[in-house]
Amino acid sequence: MKEKIFMLDIIKAIILGIVEGVTEFLPISSTGHLVLVDEFIKLQQSKQFVDMFNVVIQLGAIMAVVVIYFHKLNPLSPRKSVIERKKTWTLWKKVIIAIIPSVIVGFPLNDWMDEHLMNWFVVSMALIIYGVLFIVIENRNKNIAPKYDNLDTLTYKTAIAIGLFQVLALIPGTSRSGSTILGGIMIGTSRFVATEFSFFLAIPTMFGASLLKLYKYFNHGGSLAGLQGVVLAVGVLVSFVIAYLSIRFLLNYVKKNDFKAFGWYRIVLGVVVIGYFAFFH
Repeated sequence: MKEKIFMLDIIKAIILGIVEGVTEFLPISSTGHLVLVDEFIKLQQSKQFVDMFNVVIQLGAIMAVVVIYFHKLNPLSPRKSVIERKKTWTLWKKVIIAIIPSVIVGFPLNDWMDEHLMNWFVVSMALIIYGVLFIVIENRNKNIAPKYDNLDTLTYKTAIAIGLFQVLALIPGTSRSGSTILGGIMIGTSRFVATEFSFFLAIPTMFGASLLKLYKYFNHGGSLAGLQGVVLAVGVLVSFVIAYLSIRFLLNYVKKNDFKAFGWYRIVLGVVVIGYFAFFH
């Protein structure tokens, strides 16, 4: 019986890893999808483990960003000139400054938000509201040239402003990439710059969130010995592979397309979440 449960959990971890990998960097909310998927695919583990699992599989997605952008983000690369290294350090300074608002707000409110906001109603409303905003903002900016069309021109003030938009992503269903990309577009960045900067913000933000979740898990007596460690490792690995492909897709997509399609998708998903929980749950 234990072997059967273990194999089922491995299959479920693969599915959840695919969902995380696809939705983490696309502006459609990984949380919104995981809330819905969790209704049909439940790991046969403690709630404590499942809560930790759903956050820590983001580590795979983080590593996908690191692999794709390793040279660009490495200030010590011997292949870079002195000027290029300086630009890389400057980029990291902008990233660090931009994550400060979400750290200040998110760290002390983490438990409260998990308890009061992690529910289908909040998730569905966030999906719909930000879906509408994507459509409205894209229509508004259709004929407006961006102020910042590469990362070098991005100012510290603009980086902080994007970081403030990332605070909104603490509300489940908002989408961290969605809020930062939308915020970037609203304040004048090109879609490509907003997308890349969102990826870079994900590295310290998601790494910190994963470490915090692991600390709380172990601090409350959790363990990754045996089968649980394997289940988590599978989820992280699958998340990495799928996120890698998703990032490549999104980078090519934004070169020729706007984000309205994602806006419509969010609205439809939000309605589906409301319909399911209101009538079938």
